[in-house]
Amino acid sequence: MKFIVSQSALMRALSVVSKGIASTSGQPILAGVKITAEDGCIEFQSTNGNISIRHAIAANVEEPGETVVSGKTLSNVVKNLPDSAVSFEDDGTQMRLSCERSHFRLNTLSPADFPEFPSIEPDRSIELPSELLSSMVDKVYKVTSKDTSRPILSGVLLTVENNTIRLVATDSYRLAVCDSNTETSQSDEAFEAIVPGVTFHDVLSLPSMTERITIGITASQVVFSFGSTTYVSRRIEGNFPNFRQLLPTSQNAVVRIDAQQLAQALRRVSVIAQSNPSVRFDADADGGVLRLSASSPDQGEASEMMGVEIEGESMSIALNFHFVLDCVAAVSSDADVTLELLSSMQPAIFKSYASINYLYLLMPVRM
Repeated sequence: MKFIVSQSALMRALSVVSKGIASTSGQPILAGVKITAEDGCIEFQSTNGNISIRHAIAANVEEPGETVVSGKTLSNVVKNLPDSAVSFEDDGTQMRLSCERSHFRLNTLSPADFPEFPSIEPDRSIELPSELLSSMVDKVYKVTSKDTSRPILSGVLLTVENNTIRLVATDSYRLAVCDSNTETSQSDEAFEAIVPGVTFHDVLSLPSMTERITIGITASQVVFSFGSTTYVSRRIEGNFPNFRQLLPTSQNAVVRIDAQQLAQALRRVSVIAQSNPSVRFDADADGGVLRLSASSPDQGEASEMMGVEIEGESMSIALNFHFVLDCVAAVSSDADVTLELLSSMQPAIFKSYASINYLYLLMPVRM
């Protein structure tokens, strides 16, 4: 195998497939990247047993072939090379790499031992705008659970129906829902899949992302295809919680707040709430004021008043300020947020309406 490729294209390709390299494994082959050279194209593959990634770039291929080399070692070498032509030559046991005055010999593994790339025949697929989908995933990703004992909660529910994209995530303490309208290539049947949250976030942050992405599902896999990249992950199976059953059907107070002012006030008050993340929200309907307060036996007390619009009764509730800040960070910078309250013991509902509509349910804490 012998080929020449630019350092910048090579570094970009390695950054794509690096997401699939096993960080810890008893199988050294899974820490490697499989490189296949043929017909003016270099294809890179990686897998860690749960995800598999394939990415191709153009190159000057003098002799076709394939090999496997340590992904971490190769990435560390390439990122320190000048932006120039990089030549590769493999003799079956070592790969010789040269770039200007730099020369390396890297040990290789047998490509015959590298796992086959998954056979991909999606039962259903849909094409969506990448930028919109990425913005939506950013709004719900933090709400996915990190508890491995309940894998269903580590996923994001994706549904597309009547040109409406909806993403839902929950960790049982809070719930995030966002939706937006867009033109899709779907059939009359609704598209639905539970995608691992980490996978969704990683795929949409890859440097090879194109304007549109195709998502396909099989009985056990979810497949992302865009440009010359294919990303295959295990699909989360099971029934996602029915979020509509969690939403209160009425409210006793609706508070309209400037999102950025809320974030700034909450950061100041929460300085006193580091050991106990509870911040109390007191909505005074008569005065049109929202009071945020926190107290700590060790540090003291803090409070701040905000002018707001309130419909309904005066209400009080205590919330985890970390979770509220996550909510505000997901809202557009120039948007207002409404806070709907039923009682101090019922969930608080934050809502924001823009090109992406956003709903955030948060369980209260003891006052």
